Amino acid sequence: MPHLKLLTANRLTDGVVVFLGADGDWQERLETLRPIREEETLAERELQAEADVAAQRVVGPYPIDVVEDDGDRLRPLRLREVIRAAGPTVRLDLGKQAEA
Repeated sequence: MPHLKLLTANRLTDGVVVFLGADGDWQERLETLRPIREEETLAERELQAEADVAAQRVVGPYPIDVVEDDGDRLRPLRLREVIRAAGPTVRLDLGKQAEA
């Protein structure tokens, strides 16, 4: 697996972008999650995500590439995922970037 991975989806109750943690819980912030480093782990988490789709917790799960910065905090590799993780780009007073 060339890049570190996380699984992302949208929470079904409110549409918020979430990320699947190693504990099986969906988190709103990805910065402190443990990345997926092995294909086996990715496959296991994808099964968990599909179970959560069936249970109507999340919709549209898929893996994203992430990188670790100098402080071992995760950030998305692609711009699309940076935007999804932070919130709308037209209003910086909304979304997760407004909380920082």
